[in-house]
Parts: sequence; C-alpha cells; structure tokens
Amino acid sequence: MTLREFFRKNPCGALALSGGVDSAYLLYEGLRERAGLRPYFVKTPFQPQIELEDARRLCGQAGVELVVVELDILDDEAVTANSLDRCYYCKRRMFSLLRERAAADGFSLLLDGTNASDDGGDRPGMRALAELEVRSPLRECGLTKKRIRELSRQAGLFTWNKPSYACLATRVPAGQAITGKDLERVERGETLLSGLGFWDFRLRLTRSGAKLQVREDQFSLALERRESILSALEADFSEITLDLRSRTPID
Repeated sequence: MTLREFFRKNPCGALALSGGVDSAYLLYEGLRERAGLRPYFVKTPFQPQIELEDARRLCGQAGVELVVVELDILDDEAVTANSLDRCYYCKRRMFSLLRERAAADGFSLLLDGTNASDDGGDRPGMRALAELEVRSPLRECGLTKKRIRELSRQAGLFTWNKPSYACLATRVPAGQAITGKDLERVERGETLLSGLGFWDFRLRLTRSGAKLQVREDQFSLALERRESILSALEADFSEITLDLRSRTPID
C-alpha cells in the first residue's frame, strides 16, 4: 500500500504532530493528497519548547491550524515512577486524551508518525498505540526513516535532516522518579548546548550531575568548548562528565 492509497481509503483524520521528521512528512503527504488532516500537538513537560515551535512552523508553512492540547503528565504516578514501562503509561495517557479531543472535533481516525524502522518489540509505547487503535500510515506503507528523510529533502521540508528526538523523560535514569525540576534543568542545559554548536546529542542525569553524550565528530568541539560548557551547565549540575563512547543515533 502507498500513502496515496491510504489517504484515498482514509480521507480525513486527526494527526499527532510531534514536530519531528516522520509526522512532518506524513502531514505533508496527507495535505498533498487533499486529505482532511487536522494536526494536534500534545504539550507535556516531556516536550521541550523547540518541538512545539517546529510543529507551529510546519503548520504555518502548510497553511493549516495546529491544535495544542495541554497535559500535565507529571500528575500520573505510573509515569513519574519511571519504570521500564514508563513509555507505555505515558503514550496511553497522551493518546487517550488526544482521541477524546479528536472525537469531540469530529474525527474517528487517529494517526501517528511511527515508521517502518521502529521496532515494536522493544517499545512499550507502541503497545499503547495498538490498544488505542492508532494508525501508523508510514509503518503500514513500509516507509523507513532513511526513505522518509530523502523524501522530505525532496519535498523541501526543513525537518528532513532534523536529529531523531526522544522526550526529556529519557534523560532520567530508569527507576529514578521524574520531577518537573529535573526536566527543566535538562531542557535548559540542552538549549544552551545547542547554542554552543552541539547537534544530535543528549544530556543525561547522573547521581551526582549530568553526562554529555555527543557524536564522534563532535568530541573535538566538546574539548574546544570545555570552559563554555562548564559555564553553561554548572549552575544546574554539580558534576559534568563527557561520555567517551560516541552517541550513535538510531534511524
């Protein structure tokens, strides 16, 4: 099945737009096929502001309205306990709310940007999507992340080479309770590091501070800007380390 065939069979629906590569391309293709798609962004403390800004930019360029749905996910103890199944409880909560909002707006079909490269075997969140009957057209049509990036580049989407992003909760070690304060300082730190030229990196909490994970081609940048990194992060983290194992993004 192709995306054209999918949208001919499903001419309207609500789309969970994250601001990332996959859902951005799905929105583009849906609108190109004249499908009646309405994009929704679920804003929780797990999503940094830059993701919302990118989602708004995408919708502005596409000429469609973005619906922002607020959710305080930190009031859910099953999520903040940060077990290995955290993503299941989080996705279940987010998409249940989104389904309710979409239904109130007249949409029975709910879509997301899961692609054919995503391995459902080790992603509890995908179990929640299946239970809530969320459709994933990119996955159903066999489109991998690599192919989506290429098609996005051809389409002129600014997201085509955007790094894969995992929510801020992934920066907190499993088993350690997630707090709003920790999420805020991680987001603040990653924003400052982006300003120093780092790209496709992670700032992860440790017991005594934070660990910076960068790609191999940015190790030299980390050393060159050591003092700037310390200056940017020392107000929030008592200890700052550099992971000597290079970060390998999963695409």
